[in-house]
Amino acid sequence: MREIVTLTPQERQRLTVVMHVEGGQLTAAQAAELIGRSERQVRRLLAAYRQGGAGALAHGNRGRSPAQRIPEQVRSQVVELARTRYAGLNDTHLTEKLEEREAIALSRSSVRRIRRDAGLSSPRTRRAPQHRQRRERKAQAGLLVQWDGSEHAWLGERGPRLTLLAAIDDATGVVLAARFRQAEDAHGYLQLLADLVTAYGIPAAIYHDRHGIFRVNAPASVAEQLAGQAPLTQVGRALAELGITAIPAGSPQAKGRIERLFGTFQDRLVAELALAAACTLADATRVLAAFLPAYNARFAVPAADPTAAFRPLDPTVDLATICCFKYLRTVGRDNTVPLGEHRLQLLPGPQRLSYARAEVEVHERLDGSLVVYYQGEPVASQPAPAEAPVLRARKGRVTQPAPMPPLVEEAREDLAVVVGRVTDSLTCYHDRVTEHQHILDT
Repeated sequence: MREIVTLTPQERQRLTVVMHVEGGQLTAAQAAELIGRSERQVRRLLAAYRQGGAGALAHGNRGRSPAQRIPEQVRSQVVELARTRYAGLNDTHLTEKLEEREAIALSRSSVRRIRRDAGLSSPRTRRAPQHRQRRERKAQAGLLVQWDGSEHAWLGERGPRLTLLAAIDDATGVVLAARFRQAEDAHGYLQLLADLVTAYGIPAAIYHDRHGIFRVNAPASVAEQLAGQAPLTQVGRALAELGITAIPAGSPQAKGRIERLFGTFQDRLVAELALAAACTLADATRVLAAFLPAYNARFAVPAADPTAAFRPLDPTVDLATICCFKYLRTVGRDNTVPLGEHRLQLLPGPQRLSYARAEVEVHERLDGSLVVYYQGEPVASQPAPAEAPVLRARKGRVTQPAPMPPLVEEAREDLAVVVGRVTDSLTCYHDRVTEHQHILDT
């Protein structure tokens, strides 16, 4: 049985030209010009046609497997991993994990082609491109830092919903610091600021949104307006003490670098957390610590000016006295200072024997400790003895019922006697009615 060979349009054109050469209507030179080949190639095609007919003009590699084709075993393994262990990873991330963990070195295009052939699309949909005018990056690292928080189901259904706080350098794209928190709060941003300054130094400016954590959105009071001082939040005050310019963004698009970072993290970091089976805040923090160095090595870019603009922290400055919560308090006559549920007893020192009615500043540090400052100097203190209401609240005092007054007790006894008499009367009446009803029935 002869094999049926289907020629492509180009091969059919060559067959027509070769048949005309065979019939004498065209010369080899004319045929070569028509099909874009040399006369020698035309003579080879003519010889193949004479020997094998029209099927001989088909390409010789038709039906053969390419020598560079990825083995079926590897293709099946990639599809299986993409459906199970690495489900949810995009094509680039999957390519990296296959080489890093499975020793399968393939190009991104090959992985993409294998996934599409198996009916697996990329989990991250791409929006239609829009016209944008890209802003130039800052020339030096440390000139501008963008930070923000992203609430997301980072742990999927395995754990609680968390918020990721992150700070990224505008010039290099390096993630300078990041922390998982239960919610976006001032305590987390002060920790983020301390991490950033400790690791890299003090940046020139920080770009942030208009959240109430960073700026007081309420109108200033009359006294503040007359003094020409804008009210500051705890985070805003810490930035001012470090000499960092706080720049509020007018829209999410204005801080696009940190927004795009969260988009990437919600793809890659979520996958890493799933691979590590992280289900708690502590697990997520450990995965994040290992993820950031690899991410910066993969995606950071060099700055136009290699000289960094981060300022070193003055060695005489204690960062813990800046990245903390500060409250002004008036000392009581018993030399105690209240702060929430806490009460501190100030001890006599070289500055003063008594601080009664003095204005002091209480620092609540990030580790939970409390320190009192008077005129910039620390004051020795200790927890004050708790007052009676606090002790009762802490011990959960059970209130015993008060004894009944004698008159009330007598009234209760009289009422019981009356109730008993009424009950007896009703019972007697019921018996008589029953007796009369029985007589009538008979």
